[in-house]
Amino acid sequence: MANGISVSGSRFINVALTQRSQRSFALLIVATALLSVCGLRLVQLQLVQGEYHRHRAEQNRIALIPIVADRGNIVDRKGHLLAANRLSRSVYLRAREQSEQQWRQVVPKLASILKIPPEEILTKLQQSGYRAAMPIRISRNLSRDAFIALAERAGQFPGVEIRAESSRYYPEKSLAAHILGYISEASPADVKANPNYPPGMLVGQMGIERLANTELQGVWGGQVVEVDATGQEVKILGTKVAQSGNPVQLTLDLELQKTAEQALANRRGAVVVMDVKTGGILALASGPTFDPNLFTRNISTAEWQQLQSEDDPFLNRALQGYPPGSTFKVVTAIAGMQSGKFSSDSLVATAAYINLGGHLFHEHGGSGYGVIGFRDALAFSSNTFFYQVGLETGPENISKWGHKLGIGNLTDLKLDGGSHGMIPTPAEKEQLFKEPWYGGDTVSMAIGQGLVQVTPLELAVVYSAIANGGWRVKPHLMVSQTNTPAMKPEKIGLQPDVLSVVRAGLAAVVREGTARQLSDGSIPLTAGKTGTAEVLGQRDNALYAGFGPVDQPQIAVAVVVENGGFGAESAVPIAHQIYRTYFKGKK
Repeated sequence: MANGISVSGSRFINVALTQRSQRSFALLIVATALLSVCGLRLVQLQLVQGEYHRHRAEQNRIALIPIVADRGNIVDRKGHLLAANRLSRSVYLRAREQSEQQWRQVVPKLASILKIPPEEILTKLQQSGYRAAMPIRISRNLSRDAFIALAERAGQFPGVEIRAESSRYYPEKSLAAHILGYISEASPADVKANPNYPPGMLVGQMGIERLANTELQGVWGGQVVEVDATGQEVKILGTKVAQSGNPVQLTLDLELQKTAEQALANRRGAVVVMDVKTGGILALASGPTFDPNLFTRNISTAEWQQLQSEDDPFLNRALQGYPPGSTFKVVTAIAGMQSGKFSSDSLVATAAYINLGGHLFHEHGGSGYGVIGFRDALAFSSNTFFYQVGLETGPENISKWGHKLGIGNLTDLKLDGGSHGMIPTPAEKEQLFKEPWYGGDTVSMAIGQGLVQVTPLELAVVYSAIANGGWRVKPHLMVSQTNTPAMKPEKIGLQPDVLSVVRAGLAAVVREGTARQLSDGSIPLTAGKTGTAEVLGQRDNALYAGFGPVDQPQIAVAVVVENGGFGAESAVPIAHQIYRTYFKGKK
């Protein structure tokens, strides 16, 4: 029995030991597995993904604050400021200081103070991300009232920061707006084309601000700051100084530009003043106009809608085609003589009208001027004279010499919204309009009506060529372009006797014709031509183109006033003010 008890006890002890060993082994396996998982995770975090996580940690610890670079100044030919910079305040958000839900509650209150749509702010937050370390700008050029309101309610807006920085401004307001253009934050298309742009980058969107953006924009700087867990700055780790943009000097003359815009008085139309020797633009006005300062801050919906009004203040009318009326008769005269169909001393019998296929085309003023030459035909603006010259010369020759003189795509300032004039030939008319050419098209072309379109800029180029001895200038706006090979005027082959008779006729227009207002003794003698172009269902457009002084031409002037009536009525007075400003102190 004792032996039996002993055997049973041994078996019990052995079973217990075996079970304990199994449990220990199982625990050892579990512990080993857990340690292996942790080890593998550490290897993954430290070795495989170490660089990634170090970068993420650094981002959470360090914030980059951009420093806006001053854009280069834009000045006129004498150094007068047209676009500059001044100190302003901008509003930035530190997105990670609040949750997305908190921002959605705060943004409507913030938007009401800044007077911008809440959706605009939320979109910027979504684009940057709600955990972004870099502050995002939501408003520029903060108004005084908005600044005070934000300061008084600072506790309600965690993550909102007001920062001093440089802002663009245009000291002359709307003056030369179509030339200067405006700036705004880079669009997605801008950023795609320039991946190095920092968030909130300001770029030129029109005019010289766009054309010379590379020179003007400078290089933005930044501050690297250490932040704590709440996003507050602890210390500055480094600063990259912003580099200002380079200044750009224009060929514009501020006084002439002011005179042109004041004389145009925001009516629909345009004024161009050009150096007849170099092609430098001294003034280029388009009305109505706009104030580019609107775009240095968040523009309101009402302001934007006003800019889209029927008057279309964004439209640069100096670069739009108009029927040139009688100002085009110089082209017909030159084409007639240069083609060999007429000589400079040719005479043509004028009448009250000409009959072409049963259609009567009437004389300017109602009755003929007898037998006259080119000089008197220009002086009296005889329609029947130029009808006959046009028919004999032919539309192809008129179109050819119109282009040689500067009408069409040879004249281009590369400004926004520009177009080119056109003088279609019979073949081009058929191609464009699917209609045949009629004799009436030729007589209409000869006096600057019908299908003929010329921009005010091109008119100035045409009259510059007549003034400077037959060189087609290339209009430009920047002083750095003047006298460069790309802007060298081109000789177009005008014969001296042709130039002489045309200039004599234009001078006679001022002495004894429709531009007699320019011969009042207040300015040196000039030469030019008025024009009145029919507009279907509306009052006629008024035009003038000319140059001065007659003996040593220096400037060409072109004026268009939409629905201004006769050229002598609306366009010549504007030209008179331009000449008076230019010749002031030059007598």
